[in-house]
Amino acid sequence: MAQEHDYPEIQGGGSLILAWQIRNKRVLVVGGGEVAAGRIVNVLNADAKITVVSPREGLNPEVAYRIGQKQVDYVDRKFEPSDLDGVDMVLTAVDDPEASTQIWKLCKERRIAANIADVPPECDFYFGSVHRDGPLQIMVSTNGKGPKLANIVRRQIAANLPPNIGQAITRVGMLRKKLRQVAPDVSEGPKRMQWMIKVCEAYSLDDLCSMTERDMEQLLGFYKPNTAPSLDLLRLQEPDGAFDGPFLI
Repeated sequence: MAQEHDYPEIQGGGSLILAWQIRNKRVLVVGGGEVAAGRIVNVLNADAKITVVSPREGLNPEVAYRIGQKQVDYVDRKFEPSDLDGVDMVLTAVDDPEASTQIWKLCKERRIAANIADVPPECDFYFGSVHRDGPLQIMVSTNGKGPKLANIVRRQIAANLPPNIGQAITRVGMLRKKLRQVAPDVSEGPKRMQWMIKVCEAYSLDDLCSMTERDMEQLLGFYKPNTAPSLDLLRLQEPDGAFDGPFLI
């Protein structure tokens, strides 16, 4: 019989941290100040479509720049309930608690996910402190308890990451894409996963960063026998793939 310590301990009070895919979704940003500017950057980096609703006199320089560059759609007035039509997510950043709460209630009626800046009880989700390096994204959240501390922890984590980690992940992504072309069948899924794990464990970050298209093509030849030769051994191969030395790792 399983013992109590065999399973993870449940620690309530946390958030379900997800990589929310909002590409081409419509996001409404209410407000045009500094907080709104930060929200806009985060959402644009996720390839969403943004509508900003704010009187022009309330725009900070960065938000005005995004509008001027046509990076976002813009409505020059205060929020109206009809602004929620066709919206997938709402972010408010205005200095008007009563208006923010009214927007929150409207979102709940329409079942639209919303974040009311600096009002944790009126948030379906929080924005954490994010480190970005190419495809790598690391988010630190204090669940609304201490945003500044989240920023400090994020910087500490980032300072201890290898400088080439983003590039290494990019190369791994390219190899995975090529592997799916070599072994596209759904039944190959578990084997593909195990082989990629083997490659990632056998190769250093520097190896992964320096891997060329030819290296990848050569390496994919070892998928069927489920082996992962080192990069040095891989590059000793003749163009026809002949090599007399040991490859297993």
